[in-house]
Amino acid sequence: MSLINTEIKPFKATAFHNGNFVPVSDADLKGKWSVFVFYPADFTFVCPTELGDLADNYAEFKKAGVEIYGVSTDTHFTHKAWHDASDTIKKVQYPLVGDPTGTLARNFDVMIESEGLALRGTFVINPEGEIKVCEIHDLGIGRDAKELLRKVQAAQYVATHNGEVCPASWKPGSNTLKPSLSLVGKI
Repeated sequence: MSLINTEIKPFKATAFHNGNFVPVSDADLKGKWSVFVFYPADFTFVCPTELGDLADNYAEFKKAGVEIYGVSTDTHFTHKAWHDASDTIKKVQYPLVGDPTGTLARNFDVMIESEGLALRGTFVINPEGEIKVCEIHDLGIGRDAKELLRKVQAAQYVATHNGEVCPASWKPGSNTLKPSLSLVGKI
């Protein structure tokens, strides 16, 4: 069963954020757009490239009213150690959530049980707590922050423009479609 349009399950976790350990829960997501980016583990190879790419584009997500949450099955202590050791991770200004029990990874169906790691899962969550975008990659395939931002912007547009949809490669300001009988077979 797909997670699309389902409400996120309640959770409580601890994140490393701006030099502090902070609580994070499902209640923190209500009322705003959020992105959960699951990754396998700290101190690895593809993961810092993705988190760094998100860090480089974080201001654009914030302009769109979106909070990013990086999540792995590491602890919040490990996130701090990685932050202190890596120039790339030092750039990260969004919360890095510890999920050592795998609760969040299981809630979002990205847990690799045999390894205790998460797949690369990306989830866009609307202000009502519903999942609007769900994308899961194998461990060796990195993601692109600008493409993720485009998907968030499309989800936001669709949420505020009843009856309109965003076609392939849509970007803010581009034409949308209003599905109707008159469009059938004409696109």
